[in-house]
Amino acid sequence: MKNNRLSLSFLAIAALCAPLLQAKPLKVFILAGQSNMEGHAETYTFPHIAKDPKTADLYKQMVDADDKPVVCKDVWISYAYGDFGGNPIGRKAGNLTAGWGSQHHNICKIGPEFTFGITMQKQLGEPILLIKNAWGGKSLMVDFRPPSAGEPTDPKQKENAGKAYREMMSHVKDVLADPKKVYPGYDPKEGYEIAGFVWFQGFNDLVGPYPGDPNKKGSKDYSEYSRLLACLIRDLRKDLNTPKMPFVTGVLGVGGETKGDGTESFRNAMAAPGEMDEFKGTVANVYTHKFWPYDIDAAKLKLAAATAELSKKSNVLKMRSKKGEDVKEESAKLAAEITEVSEKALSEDEKLLIKKGASNQGFHYYGSAKFFAQAGKAFAEAMAGMKKQ
Repeated sequence: MKNNRLSLSFLAIAALCAPLLQAKPLKVFILAGQSNMEGHAETYTFPHIAKDPKTADLYKQMVDADDKPVVCKDVWISYAYGDFGGNPIGRKAGNLTAGWGSQHHNICKIGPEFTFGITMQKQLGEPILLIKNAWGGKSLMVDFRPPSAGEPTDPKQKENAGKAYREMMSHVKDVLADPKKVYPGYDPKEGYEIAGFVWFQGFNDLVGPYPGDPNKKGSKDYSEYSRLLACLIRDLRKDLNTPKMPFVTGVLGVGGETKGDGTESFRNAMAAPGEMDEFKGTVANVYTHKFWPYDIDAAKLKLAAATAELSKKSNVLKMRSKKGEDVKEESAKLAAEITEVSEKALSEDEKLLIKKGASNQGFHYYGSAKFFAQAGKAFAEAMAGMKKQ
């Protein structure tokens, strides 16, 4: 009788544990966009993340005990990347760590993928595969133009219309045809689940040939971008056979807060599909301007103001040099003067911020790892929020 009770108890425990032991499909997330999905933040800007109490904990998740970028053993990535001109030139795969940002110049960079993978794995506690597709200088109007959007009205755009979309789909389908090639521990019996899509793009459309807005002087009418983005979501779900695939839009954040200018008009158009009843609960907007590196902005503006007059003189010397004049001696003296003024204009913290907090231009969010780390984390949290609904 005693043995029977033990057997029954064992069976009861086994029944309770069964759901935990069931196989789970590999979670696949697709990331796509242009240069800022590529990511231009060099790893030497990582320490700036640790200095801010708001992001110090995130920094600890990004590095190991030796302050080296962590290698995420349960997160793998396949990346279709391009050259400096945005031409697709290759694919690579491996464990997620730093170095999966822009592949230009063979420099170790990150985009939003690094902390997206770290945060998503923390949220799910399951193995993850990222499929990243990013090429610089690409628009939704032309390059990523989805099939259902129809042909562009400008004949000059027709040749390249949809090329990036097709390249992206080719990469995704190639990886999913045999996930084990990318994720060595993949078990075909468990399968995979396309668990979400992240879209971080926009700059080329912001400055693209959209018509003027008759109701807003100095701005463009970006309603066509809203239509195209809605078509993109529908087409991706159709082509990937995922009718309710969670979709995160990283709303363009270049420049930080705006006051009714053209950038704000574009952001509103970019966010519009996320507010549609059709996509309610399955499309989320992340407003990346909240992570804009204002401190770097302020330091650079302060430096520019202090050296404005000297910069004008430098430009005059460059013009004279192009005309064949020998201005080496004058240029050397001016360069020394600019250095001296710069040294006096900024505090030691401001100098360090420009030197070690930024690694690229403003349209690449100053190549700030602090920006990309916060954006990637926010994308993952928005994705996880939809999955819990």
